[in-house]
Amino acid sequence: MKEKLKPIQQEVELPEGVEVEIEGNKVKFRKQDKEVEKVLPGVLIEKKENKLIVRTTRSTKREVKQVNTILSHIRNLILGLEEDFFYKLQICSVHFPMNISVKENFVIVKNFLGETKERKAKILEGVEVKIDKDIIIVSSANKELAGQTAANIEKTTRTKTKDRRIFQDGIFMIERAGKKI
Repeated sequence: MKEKLKPIQQEVELPEGVEVEIEGNKVKFRKQDKEVEKVLPGVLIEKKENKLIVRTTRSTKREVKQVNTILSHIRNLILGLEEDFFYKLQICSVHFPMNISVKENFVIVKNFLGETKERKAKILEGVEVKIDKDIIIVSSANKELAGQTAANIEKTTRTKTKDRRIFQDGIFMIERAGKKI
């Protein structure tokens, strides 16, 4: 006889001072002046006392993986409220000196490999970008937004037609969310 699958239920304990708002699949976390939000589809989320309960209706392998992934997202959002996530990028210019600046929601790279056209990288909402000599620091309370902005900046100086062994100019990630690469 086939055994019936029981629903999965996992809990995440909320630290003091963290407020949670749940609107369907959208979850908002607040602590003092910081606020992060994320849409978490496919599971039921509810708050009881100082715990956040994530559950599904079935317990197949797929649902187990989905619950564990969503728990990781929730933990990262809570960690971001405690301390920002930092990504560091190194500016490397061997052939031509690059000029890099931040204007509005873009990082602008001028004179990359002698090009006259400027290249732009989008800065996502809620992310701060600072340029300190040859280091670009990307910080945000949301790990995904900070990582995507750092990837956007790195991608702007990617070349496909030049030999990477000779033309080593570009912007390269050296630290990812506090871990050296």
